Amino acid sequence: MERERMEWPDGAVCALSIVVNVEEGSEMTVARGDRGMEPVDELGIHIKSPIRNYGNESNYLYGIKAGAPRVVDLLDRHGFEASWTAAAMSLENHPELAAAIRERGDEPVSHGWRWVHQFKMDEATEREFIAKATASLEASCGARPFGWLSRYFHTDNTRRLLIEAGYDYHMDDYSGDVPFLDRATVPERPMVIMPYQLDTNDMKMWTDPAYTPRAWLDYARDSFDWIYAEGLAGHPRMMSLGLHLRIIGRPGRIGALAAFLEHVARHDRVWVTTRGAIARHARGVLGG
Repeated sequence: MERERMEWPDGAVCALSIVVNVEEGSEMTVARGDRGMEPVDELGIHIKSPIRNYGNESNYLYGIKAGAPRVVDLLDRHGFEASWTAAAMSLENHPELAAAIRERGDEPVSHGWRWVHQFKMDEATEREFIAKATASLEASCGARPFGWLSRYFHTDNTRRLLIEAGYDYHMDDYSGDVPFLDRATVPERPMVIMPYQLDTNDMKMWTDPAYTPRAWLDYARDSFDWIYAEGLAGHPRMMSLGLHLRIIGRPGRIGALAAFLEHVARHDRVWVTTRGAIARHARGVLGG
């Protein structure tokens, strides 16, 4: 069978995309007019009542207060670029994090106006949702987003609306390890599809307490080693590492991220860059 591959700049044998998801400050709460609380927390507690879950809100706030400085410090230590898939409201509520993204020169990626599901939105509502997120992130970060990641689900209109709004790439795809072009949605303006790996995402440590930081580190490191070896063998590919401030930023987990980044740093011919840079490169290679 034909294998996926893509040549990377400067002879790199693999591309590594570090994705930091920012949802803290836009999760569900009756304080923002929602019908109930955000159902995801470390204890798996969810009460379907219109009450405010102060404890869970503080659990999310931990990601900003304690987790973000640890993650930023590790990225700075290695000089690694990252893409920050941020819900726009999160950065409005936490401008100090938006400032850190600007100061690092990292890429803002839209994770929606809020960290909510958009799959039930009609076309007009979704178009407004995209426009609001785009304008807000540009105001917060000083640069508009050109990539989009939904909260798990999107509509039949999403990709076309993103193209109309000037987006270059879409992340809601898990089908491979190499970017490709969607030439069908809007033929005159192909969209770069940037596959995202869920298996290396730290969310598993949030939803499954039995999935330890050591297990996550071993899996992420094994994934990198395999992608790297395939690249050396003539089949360069991309790896995505998905992070969350409130998850990986905990004292018992941040060491796993430190060990993974140190492992990557010991290898040459690795292109650690933003998803935007990878998407631009892919468009040039694929002729989009």
